[in-house]
Amino acid sequence: MSEPTAASATASGSSSPSVLAALVAGLRGGSIEVVDLTAPLSSTTPVLRLPAEFGQTAEFALEEISRYDDRGPAWYWNNFRSGEHTGTHFDAPNHWVTGKDLGDVASVPARRLVAPAVVLDFTEEAAKDPDLLIEVEHVQAWQDRHGALPDGGWLLVRTGWSTRSHTQELFLNADENGPHTPGLSAECARWVAEETPVAGLGVETVGTDAGRAHSFEPAFPCHSYLMGSGKYGLTQLQNLAELPPTGAVVIAGPLPIVSGSGAPARVLALVERAGGAS
Repeated sequence: MSEPTAASATASGSSSPSVLAALVAGLRGGSIEVVDLTAPLSSTTPVLRLPAEFGQTAEFALEEISRYDDRGPAWYWNNFRSGEHTGTHFDAPNHWVTGKDLGDVASVPARRLVAPAVVLDFTEEAAKDPDLLIEVEHVQAWQDRHGALPDGGWLLVRTGWSTRSHTQELFLNADENGPHTPGLSAECARWVAEETPVAGLGVETVGTDAGRAHSFEPAFPCHSYLMGSGKYGLTQLQNLAELPPTGAVVIAGPLPIVSGSGAPARVLALVERAGGAS
């Protein structure tokens, strides 16, 4: 059976080339690459640590049910335990008190899980200063070079922090004063949430907020402003270096947990590449 091509496949009842057939042809031919932005999920995946007086998220754990043995001779499967906000995950509006009356993760419209994305690169700055704060003028300067932020899309912040994700200590980078990780300033978080058309913010760090955000006003402003505006968060992303500043499409697939405040997610990006296989 021959593969569909954009030239031969047409939409039902139309002479126009099929957009979906063109997508499939691009994926098969290599002109569209699928980049996995998801961190592997295991018992060593770093998790957020809150002060001892607060409830703590669970580390990911597998419980074997059977593995080709007396418990099930022909099959292998597991139960798993995990916090909603463990590993690469999706934040829904009801995750924060400012969005408590807004949607849960199961109610996020499917069409909003596929959206354009832009990548702002602060890798060099974060390498010099782990407490780097991204300001409104940084984003505006990026727009001057690359154009407006995408309506209904993702603002992805690349800091190189994913290279630290192999250990809890390096990833959280905490001392007696708390974590030291890059992120948005309080004013930038408010501006992104309230004055830009993006649907959400994606980061490489353990959460959408900077490590010092517990002392900001308001505390944890990315959570406070984004969730309160009905927007979303993606965290612990990887491979952002493989995405261009503009032009990628992100597919974010969280588990649709009814009443859940978020969920682990498989996050993929579609990227056009020149010179795909012929």
